[in-house]
Amino acid sequence: QVQLVESGGGLVQAGGSLRLSCTASERTSRVLAMGWFRQAPGKEREFVGAISRSRSSTNYAESVKGRFTISRDNAKNTVYLQMDSLKPEDTAVYYCAARSTIQAITDTRYDYWGQGTQVTVSS
Repeated sequence: QVQLVESGGGLVQAGGSLRLSCTASERTSRVLAMGWFRQAPGKEREFVGAISRSRSSTNYAESVKGRFTISRDNAKNTVYLQMDSLKPEDTAVYYCAARSTIQAITDTRYDYWGQGTQVTVSS
């Protein structure tokens, strides 16, 4: 069982930046793809981005392309989500996810989930 703990959320003004972190209880080199999702109030959870274990493949939602960057440090069991040029519509609870099965980087099915961290962008 992989446990994921997110951190780094908070309140930021529009145009600002935040970096979220997600630390896994297992070595991330044993975890394959890791991803980020978000859920705004009254909306369904949506995919934000993902990164492969080797870091050679990434995938992003159209709404965040060019503004958000995913990276991972397998030595630290941690995946990051750098969020720049934040907009009020980015306000949501952000969830980290991981899987140990081989799937295409575009596949949004994940086995393990964190508890989420709140990101609020003020206008």
